Amino acid sequence: MSDWDAWIGREERREDRVEPSAYARWLATLDREAPADGSVAQGFHWCLALPDAPTAGLGEDGHPLRDASPDSFLPPVPQPRRMWASSKVEFLAPLRVGAAIERRSKVASVTAKSGASGPLVFVDVAHETHADGTLAVREVQSLVYRDPPPAGTPPAPPVAGPGSFDPAAWTAHRALAPSEPLLFRFSALTFNSHRIHYDAPYATHVEGYRGLVVHGPLTASLLLDLARRELGDNALKSFAFRGVSPAIAGELLHLVMRSKSAAYELGAFAPDGREVMRASAT
Repeated sequence: MSDWDAWIGREERREDRVEPSAYARWLATLDREAPADGSVAQGFHWCLALPDAPTAGLGEDGHPLRDASPDSFLPPVPQPRRMWASSKVEFLAPLRVGAAIERRSKVASVTAKSGASGPLVFVDVAHETHADGTLAVREVQSLVYRDPPPAGTPPAPPVAGPGSFDPAAWTAHRALAPSEPLLFRFSALTFNSHRIHYDAPYATHVEGYRGLVVHGPLTASLLLDLARRELGDNALKSFAFRGVSPAIAGELLHLVMRSKSAAYELGAFAPDGREVMRASAT
């Protein structure tokens, strides 16, 4: 039995509503229009039923503190650095503006591993988002906790190398540089106070990044938007992504997509060809 087995199966329920004002701000943040049929675009579920810890209950990194009490949904893993490593999403029914939302969450697994950077703890959380009583989105999020980088470790990701990304092998390509205002707006929409996304001195001097870090779900949202541009609104049945390397604010990001058998392959790449995110969809 591991130290965290008592957290496996722990559940949490949160309620919300698809407010037209919040949805309009999300659309404005991503510089896009709403689907013509009045449905809510895929990816907006990441802005619903959010954690609402008081400011006094935040840790140094801006995440809610975790403890060993029965009220703590996530286990008090000692490794202080937290990242949203990956997600597997099923889109079962489109959301609608005004819909009443209930998100049911359960800790599916807690796994300790050893990596090149030291001990790691992976926490898988299964979410079910219900809209007006209908299951609309099913997702498994994988969070990873790790120790701070040792003193003297070069900033991550490495400075761009001499290579360049070639989109010729991909059928769809969009290039953009996520700006600081874009990161700030996305943090506000998702009530995410992790300081690596808005506090440059903290991101560089404490967590060891080369600059402000683009949110994983923001990059994933941009990939979903690329799929929307190619396939139409709410066309995906499933979407999975895994962060490979950090994207840095202000630096060009290449978003790409191509068909692969009966599915689609998507990705995000830095200008020198470094892979930032790997994704797939059906």
